[in-house]
Amino acid sequence: MRLIAEDITLSRGGRRLIDGLSFAVGAGNALVLTGPNGVGKTTLLRALAGFIRPDAGAIRLEGASDDDAPVGELAHYVGHANGVKPGLTVIENAHFWARFLGGHEGTVEATLESLDLADLAEVPAGYLSAGQKRRLGLARLLLARRPLWLLDEPTAALDVASQALFAGLMQRHLDGDGLLIAATHGPLGLAGPHILELAAPVAGEAMSL
Repeated sequence: MRLIAEDITLSRGGRRLIDGLSFAVGAGNALVLTGPNGVGKTTLLRALAGFIRPDAGAIRLEGASDDDAPVGELAHYVGHANGVKPGLTVIENAHFWARFLGGHEGTVEATLESLDLADLAEVPAGYLSAGQKRRLGLARLLLARRPLWLLDEPTAALDVASQALFAGLMQRHLDGDGLLIAATHGPLGLAGPHILELAAPVAGEAMSL
């Protein structure tokens, strides 16, 4: 399975951020997007998720169970917002995401355990700390299987222990032939990720993993 971007051009607010970018990421690989704010990391992730149509070029996922499905339907996108409903308990939030994403609700308790949230299952999400809310938002990655994870600053608000815990979950996803693309300003704790440094604008870059 490979995620392929061919000569994509992306603009935001009338300003061209990415021009003629091509890359391919194969199963078991992580591509980490780095660079200063405003150079297009989030814009690129949103284009890969199908939220933004490129000005030019093509994005496709080859070798998936359904090659005709849009890339976004085979991906989890986690942005800056956690998607947590404060009036629901932790476990109710997890059940909501499992149902919404077409996952198996039988995985909810194991998912909360893996993210060190089991003891908070009955606590309303509005009472959680910022780091706990982030872990709850990340839980949807595990509640329904998707081959591609698109992560925008996934470790924001996580303490050192939680960063290490999540690094282990990301590595497990890769070891199971998953793909991962993440935008970050800091290390993610992965074993040898490939780095794509974005500058304004990126022009004519090519990478194959």
